[in-house]
Formats: sequence, C-alpha cells, structure tokens
Amino acid sequence: MRSRFRFRSRFRSVPCVSCLAVALTLVAWLAPAAAQAPAGAVVTVPGMPPVVDRNNLYSETSGPRLSSAVAGALERIYVPNRSDNSVTVVDPATLKVIDTFKVGVHPQHVVPSWDLKTLWVANNAEGRTDGSLTPIDPLTGRPGRSIPVDDPYNLYWSPDGRYAIVVAEAFKRLDFRDPRSMKMEFSIATPDCPGINHADFSIDGRHALFTCEFGGALTKVDLVSRKVLETIRLSRYYDRPEVLALLAKPGRKPTRLLDPERPRETIITMQSMPQDVRASPDGKIFYVADMMSDGVHVVDFDSFRQIGFIPTGVGAHGLYPSRDGKLLYVANRGGNKIRGNPRGKGSVSVINFATRSVIDNWPVPGGGSPDMGNVSADGRYLWLGGRYDSEIYRFDTTSGAVDKVKVGREPHGLTVWPQPGRYSLGHTGNLR
Repeated sequence: MRSRFRFRSRFRSVPCVSCLAVALTLVAWLAPAAAQAPAGAVVTVPGMPPVVDRNNLYSETSGPRLSSAVAGALERIYVPNRSDNSVTVVDPATLKVIDTFKVGVHPQHVVPSWDLKTLWVANNAEGRTDGSLTPIDPLTGRPGRSIPVDDPYNLYWSPDGRYAIVVAEAFKRLDFRDPRSMKMEFSIATPDCPGINHADFSIDGRHALFTCEFGGALTKVDLVSRKVLETIRLSRYYDRPEVLALLAKPGRKPTRLLDPERPRETIITMQSMPQDVRASPDGKIFYVADMMSDGVHVVDFDSFRQIGFIPTGVGAHGLYPSRDGKLLYVANRGGNKIRGNPRGKGSVSVINFATRSVIDNWPVPGGGSPDMGNVSADGRYLWLGGRYDSEIYRFDTTSGAVDKVKVGREPHGLTVWPQPGRYSLGHTGNLR
C-alpha cells in the first residue's frame, strides 16, 4: 500500500509541460489511423477494398478510371454464343467481328476475374455433365485451356477475392473454389432457390443476394457464416394481398385474369421469373429484373422485404448502372419465354435511381432481344447481346440510337473490356 502511494505521488509531480508533449505525440501517432477509418466509414469484410463513397458504391467505376491491372488490355467486346459453343470478338471502334473461337458447351457469360487479369467464359453444358470454365487473356484476346467445373451457369467472386463463386444452377448450389485453379473449397446449398441465377453484394461485402429464376424468389446468403439467411417471394402484386390470395388458389389458371378491382386491367397469373439483380448506389435498395412480370422489383436490403415494383418492358432481364451511378439501364428481352422468338418487342428502359421511376425507353428498331452486357468505359454506349436474333446491340446512352452487329447463335452475357474499377465481383462486369 505504501509503495503504491509513493508511485502515485511521483506521477502527480510530472510537470504539466511534459504531459502536453506526451499527449501531442500520442495524437500525432493516432492521426493516420483515424484518417484511414473516418467516422461513418463502411466496415467491410477483411480483405475487401474499402468503400470510398458510402453514398455511391459505384464511385470507382466512373469512366475512364482504368486500373493499372488492365494496362495493355485490348479494347474488345467478347460475346458468348450459347448455341454455337463459341465466343465472338468484336472491335468496338469499327463494329467489326475480328475473331471467333470455340470454347466449352453452352457458354453463358464472359466474366472478368476479381483481379481484372483474366476473362472467364462460363460454359454450363445444360443437361450434361461436361461443364467448364475457359480463360481468356485480355492482353491477346485468345483463350486458354478449359477447366472442368460442375454446371457453371454464372460466376462471381467473394468481395475479398479469396474465392470464385460458381453458380451451379442445376444443383441448387453455390460452389466456392480457388479463383485460379478452380479447385473446390466448399459449397453452400440453396434448396429453396430453384434456378439460382444472378447475384449482387451488400456494400460491406458480408452478404450476397441471389435470384431464384424458377422459384419466383430472392435469397439472402451470409458469406461470413456461410449459410442462407432467408428466401422471399417476389411479385408485381406485392402490395395487393387480395390478388396474392387469388393467385395462391389451387387449380389451373389462364395466363391473364380480369382485375376484380381495376376493370380495365388484367392480372398476370404466371409466377415471377427474376433474373438480374443490382444494388442502389448507397447499397440500401436492390433492384431485381423479372422477365415474366415485365418490370423490376424493389427490395429493401435491411428488412429484406419487397417495397416496390417498376414496370419497364416485355421480358425485363439485365441491369446495368450508368458510369455516373445515377441511372439504371434495364434490358427488356422482348418476350416472356425462356426460348424466345426473334424480332420481339425488345427495348431498354432507363430508371432514375433517385426517383425510382422510368425516365426513358429505347426500342430496338425492327424488334430484337436485348439481354446481357455492360456499359463502355466512357459510359457512352450500352452493349447487349441479342439473345434470339444472332446479333448484338450498341445503344447510344445519350440518344438511345441502336447499332447492330451480327454474331453467332444465341448470344448471351457479353462483356465489354476493359472497364473501370478496382476489382470485379463477377457476372459480365459488376465492378467496384
């Protein structure tokens, strides 16, 4: 006791000037750490690049911010032709096809790797057992040797870059693999998500939302605990319980019914068929394209409940934010069938993120089937595959004017390369 008292007495006798010097030194030492983690910063999962602007998670993809990782990459459009088992390469400057090469069976999407160094072709071999992933070197535009992988309908990357996430649609499963060798590490079963399909990620990288094409649903996956948290049904009648009750009644129904409360309107009785999903700039809202409901569902991330529906066009399918993060381009495929007809009522609708409303619509002259693609690095053009017309489209994002290029049969998820951004989360270029 006495010894402790003497120590306290000596401590109190330290001159005030020395205390001030120590305090200033401590502040100077802590200042860099404070600058790295400002108040209100998004706390991301370890290994994920920081969120620069919490109000716009697309801030680092505004053109022409090209990463040094894509230095030397050829400016090309890579188009997977599902029915031809090939990839067509288009020069965006001349609108000319400059190469076509064979890949695996049923190529669906061309996907930039997390580190932006490789483009992967997802060949899911529907109804077969010889699915594969084919790498493309963006410095040469040429393919490498394919790697056997179970049913890779789509391909994403964990936000920290540690895993490739192969969407094994036929198995209702997400396979987490080594991002280079594609060796299997572990899987997450998604039994309540038939037709698991497209995805986007929460702003902090902890969660992923996947669409369930054949279940009319959206599923939320915790990537940290490696489990499915919840699956919800989506409907354009989400706010009309009387219609939902009518649709839930057993028995066969016609494609459309007269609306009991709105005599001049009809009710679509077909189950929702959600396709692409994309986060709002602040990450609070997720938009889900639905090719059967002809529009986009609006889902609140925190509550994980549908809060809106935006009619767009026939067969709403692909979703792509503008380079300034203010607009969302919706590719309307022009039909409600999985195997659609050529020259449908294809179009692109433009949604304003701030108002959640359609502010413009660009039809394909003569009809068409715009599907999947992406925006050019400078934001001037939106490139989309014409799924049932053996062509691709280049939409001018200022005027909506359309140019067409003939490619192989059933072109699907094309990618534009290079694109601005620090890293890729997958699909045809979900960069951040």
